[in-house]
Amino acid sequence: MSQLPNARSTFRLTRRSLLQTGAAGAGLAGAGLLGLSAPAIAQSNRPVFTHGVQSGDVTTNSGMIWARADRPSRLLVEVATSDSFKDARRLRGPAAIETSDFTAKMDLTDLPAGQDIFYRLQWQDLADVNVMSEPTLGRFRTAPADKRDINFVWTGDTCGQGWGINLDWGGLRCYQTMLDNRPDFFIHSGDNIYADGPIQSEVTLPDGSIWKNLTTEEKSKVAETLAEFRGCYKYNLMDENVRRMNAEVPVFSQWDDHEVLNNWYPGEMLISDDRYKVKSASLLASRAQRAFLEYMPIRPTLGDPERIYRKVSYGPLLDVFFVDMRSYRGANSANRQAERSAATDFLGPDQLMWLKRELLASKATWKVIAADMPIGIQVKDKVDGQPAFENSSNGDGPVLGREHDIADLLRFAKNNRIEQIVWLTADVHYTAAHYYDPNKAQFQDFNPFWEFVSGPVHAGSFGPGEMDNTFGPQVIYTKNPGGKPNLAPSEGLQFFGQVRIDGETEAMTVTLKDLNNEELYSVTLKAATAA
Repeated sequence: MSQLPNARSTFRLTRRSLLQTGAAGAGLAGAGLLGLSAPAIAQSNRPVFTHGVQSGDVTTNSGMIWARADRPSRLLVEVATSDSFKDARRLRGPAAIETSDFTAKMDLTDLPAGQDIFYRLQWQDLADVNVMSEPTLGRFRTAPADKRDINFVWTGDTCGQGWGINLDWGGLRCYQTMLDNRPDFFIHSGDNIYADGPIQSEVTLPDGSIWKNLTTEEKSKVAETLAEFRGCYKYNLMDENVRRMNAEVPVFSQWDDHEVLNNWYPGEMLISDDRYKVKSASLLASRAQRAFLEYMPIRPTLGDPERIYRKVSYGPLLDVFFVDMRSYRGANSANRQAERSAATDFLGPDQLMWLKRELLASKATWKVIAADMPIGIQVKDKVDGQPAFENSSNGDGPVLGREHDIADLLRFAKNNRIEQIVWLTADVHYTAAHYYDPNKAQFQDFNPFWEFVSGPVHAGSFGPGEMDNTFGPQVIYTKNPGGKPNLAPSEGLQFFGQVRIDGETEAMTVTLKDLNNEELYSVTLKAATAA
């Protein structure tokens, strides 16, 4: 494959690329080529891309791609480093059939580092292999092999609390705002969907005006069946902003609770929740996990295809460690156990051992831990009517309960001189910058570090949460509704974060932003080598 110059090219559809798709006629609009065509409602005579295209888990030499067909079809792929598709590599992709809900994922390998990669996809109808879909295009940029500038965004919480796709308001607008920043990739920190949050056609706002949602049958109730969990992902992909973002920016996804149901834990039984006929959270989670892995462009882990935690190496300046604080935890409880046991698991022993091992082996300048929950904010729950906690925080004081896992990890990093760890998360539906200071902590056997919180991208706004002094978090900045619950996206309290790493100085600048791309807070962290 020929390589482009190092500078990032502008992704545009030229007349030449239109002609080479065989779509010079007026029947194929540029938006359709970009994977932005509206989701298919009924079958046509040719296969169609029902929900655009996606890429994800990009490395220096590979990247996952994703698409969905409206019928049994085979994915045919062309890969190039130019939008002219000169010298494109042609690949035979997987079949999309009923067992995967007609979704297909493929790992594109042997790619050049630090390059724009263009992919052109077609569906081949498996019922008649001579029938082909119109082509559609996507792009991503591989990670650099050398020290270059890196720019990425993160947030979480999509279509939560009944706030769905309102076309009158512009849909899921914050996705377009993030795309306007031209990120190399996007971290979705969890709550990709709200499987437990039905979407109604109308919501009355406090001023009496009406918020109007697009609705679907699958989103009319809580998700219990595999088809209903899949329908939650299809709902979000109805939005043009999301499909445009997916076609141009790789998404690195993790999950939290709402991919299944609020505050769930393994073994939970939903005895008193009349919304659910299926009472086992573990059964719901298995179906939810299947749908998540089908609809997210995640690279499967060899030998453990259901695993969500993983590391993505993005060149010499950055490793991202995606943790799963949901699948391996003990039951939600008062979380005050003095001794460590299976009941205090948060990451679980296998994942914690993996994270220590990978952090120790990392040679990257910056080690970002992408967490689905914050460390220092108390996220409260109730179990059998009694107060409980959803994350590790359990109120001021010494290390107790799930805090054992966090303390163990922080102590390990200090003892092994693993520096420049930064935590990024969402979950609490507001934005904040926290500096963890051992001199102000109850547990002090760790090096200071930063945690940045940003979200929701399109959900109700909440907060602020109460802080827990165990690890000494200092609230350096926050913007939140001031205790007003579930404010609509139209109130403007929708947030994301942007991270820029300077290829020359290796400094990391973290900026918290809002729906309108306004910079709310920014801090530059120096690299240890440059300190």
